[in-house]
Amino acid sequence: MGRDFRWLMSSSWIGNIGDGIALAAGPLLVASQTRNALLVALAAALQRLPTLLFGLVAGAIADRFDRRRVVVLADASRVVVVGALVVTLVTGSVSIGVVLGTMFLLGCAEMFADTASGAILPMLVDRSDLGIGNARLMAGFLTANQLVGPPVGALLFAAGMAWPFVTQIVTLALALALILRIRRPLRAERETVYTHVRRDIAEGVRWLLSSPPVRTLALVILAFNVTWGAAWSVLVLYALDHLHMGAVGYGLLTTAAAAGGLGGTTAYGWLERRFPLAGLMRTCLSLEVGTHLALALATKGWMAIGIMVVFGAYAFVWGTLSTAVRQRAVPTEFQGRVSSVYLVGLMGGLVVGQALGGVIAQRWGLTAPFWFAAVGSGLTLALVWRQLGHIAHADAGQPAQSR
Repeated sequence: MGRDFRWLMSSSWIGNIGDGIALAAGPLLVASQTRNALLVALAAALQRLPTLLFGLVAGAIADRFDRRRVVVLADASRVVVVGALVVTLVTGSVSIGVVLGTMFLLGCAEMFADTASGAILPMLVDRSDLGIGNARLMAGFLTANQLVGPPVGALLFAAGMAWPFVTQIVTLALALALILRIRRPLRAERETVYTHVRRDIAEGVRWLLSSPPVRTLALVILAFNVTWGAAWSVLVLYALDHLHMGAVGYGLLTTAAAAGGLGGTTAYGWLERRFPLAGLMRTCLSLEVGTHLALALATKGWMAIGIMVVFGAYAFVWGTLSTAVRQRAVPTEFQGRVSSVYLVGLMGGLVVGQALGGVIAQRWGLTAPFWFAAVGSGLTLALVWRQLGHIAHADAGQPAQSR
């Protein structure tokens, strides 16, 4: 799919190794500074908060400037922030305040980097290749961020608190060097560039609202993330107290989902060539409903692990497919802003769902959020079942796009 795509993919894979290392080392660092459950939860929330605060601004920035430059500046900022953290670790001046501030700043920089890099792919490959391109990037995320990075991060943290973050700096630097090898101009062509950011955001939201398939897809993702967030908010307690799997068993649930996802993304190209896109979307969302129902009924740990393998397989096929469908339908000059609306909706849905899940579990038990998720996602799917045929081909009538 071209040399520039290979540079983008290589940069993404290497960057995900560092992020996966931090995925394990970050919570371990927080736990080394405090055992206060509120502060531990706050650290996780501070990494998601920037998306809700600045997500739409990040989309406008990605559509206004050269997207490669935005990624480079954002990742360079991450290098500086992590470097400052390493200094505090080496000198022994680290504190929970420093760690929490670092989490927030890293969340800000990563959000700008992810928004811009997500808008680069449609500029590098043909529209017909967006599905397989997203699948290859997703496979790198699963392998590096979910499977390889976390155990390496835990081992490095055991060797010394600073080592995982030093390694993350190295991977970020390598990712920067690789993305700079992309030679193609990555600035979106726009009729008006010198406008206020608020106007840019409003234009992006108006474009999304004016496109029924893209708008409906955004609502589907919002609704399904509310139900998913409700169920997954209590997954650790569900594994420990309902299935009695222990800490290792809980870790196996995450590993099983990643393994299933790797299989799903590997098979994505074959699936897209042989099955209608609308059929794939309906199958994935039907499996989502079935997964919540199966977990609500599961009584053994091995049953939950098998369910999580299936979950990972279809969830990452859905993520790849829905992203490709959106990218094919959205004009290049709106890619950053529209994707940022999706990201804010996704994160907002998770936050609302997690709050609901905690309340439901507290009142009706640990399986209640899964029943809520099954019913809620089932009703949502019934409402949009027919529209999924239009969503799958939202790019119909769009001018041909070529590299």
